[in-house]
Amino acid sequence: MIPVESRRDLRDFLTFTDDLYAGEERFVPPLRATVRGWHRRGVRLFLLRRGGRVVARTTLHTDAALDAKLGRETQLFGLTEFAEEAAEELFEAICAAGAAAGRKAAFGPVSLLPNQAGGVITSGFGERGFIDSAWNRPYYPAAYEAHGFSRRFESDTWICPVPEEPVFAFDDARIRAEELRVHRGDRRRVREQLPILREMLNTSFARLGYYTEISAEQLAEQTDGLAYLLDEALLLYLTKAGRPIAFVLCLPDISSFVAKIRGNLHLLHQLRLLATRSRYRREAVLIIKGTVPDEQGHGYMRLLSRELHDGLRRGGYHTLRSTYVERDNPGSAAQFAAMGGRPLHGYTFYDKDLA
Repeated sequence: MIPVESRRDLRDFLTFTDDLYAGEERFVPPLRATVRGWHRRGVRLFLLRRGGRVVARTTLHTDAALDAKLGRETQLFGLTEFAEEAAEELFEAICAAGAAAGRKAAFGPVSLLPNQAGGVITSGFGERGFIDSAWNRPYYPAAYEAHGFSRRFESDTWICPVPEEPVFAFDDARIRAEELRVHRGDRRRVREQLPILREMLNTSFARLGYYTEISAEQLAEQTDGLAYLLDEALLLYLTKAGRPIAFVLCLPDISSFVAKIRGNLHLLHQLRLLATRSRYRREAVLIIKGTVPDEQGHGYMRLLSRELHDGLRRGGYHTLRSTYVERDNPGSAAQFAAMGGRPLHGYTFYDKDLA
């Protein structure tokens, strides 16, 4: 396994999935600009070549905050794609690098952290992938597990029809009595609204085993370009007596566009997307939602869900997909089931002891 150093190496890293998933419309690649940005910041990218041909790729990186959360020094790996015959050599190289660096375990694939992106789908291979989620060949789970990796944070993605009639009830008398106010996204004020979302996000997810606090820089990177993609009716947050307590963020599903351009969202493709974005207002992706801990259990997410689904119906959306939800989080899953939804992909991360 060799580090990405030259322009050719970086090009080969970025285009490897063009060959690996040639003719496969279900795979949605990461945006190339994002990967280039990580490379410029010093994230180590690696290639595995055989006879001059790339057969696998990965990143190798670490994160002190996730080490503290998991309770051990961990070798993280991500953007990990491989031909079936290259799995053993790739996994041995990842584990050897971690052991040489004194890491106690290998964990991934994460890009760059589990609360950002990554993962492996373990079922639902006939269903397409979508932005901020994974899709991989069916041999991936067996390859990881054959080489000593164990599943961690097993989850599901979900797919739901947008209900024609309201599904979630909320006593509107509570809105005035509890000084509740639903706020909507504003393309002109996204930069002002992001810090509000970040504070709720970090508070809401702090108890989850995989979650590490997201910085302002990380959130800005993850939401780069949000303003021009945003459907303002699909970004909602709730305040109680002026205090932000719950939020939900959905985006129009541009997965087919990203797949078609192979993740290469350069300026011309950005302009094409802007010009045709009305085509991508039929399906949406629920990126994240949450309620701050001391306000959970009071039905506030039901209020936001009611308003979200009203926005989806009015916007002409017919399908909502959700990024992964852990199987020990029945509350979120119950909301999807109430909409008539079903699990779409089985989802997991993998880890392996190195000590």
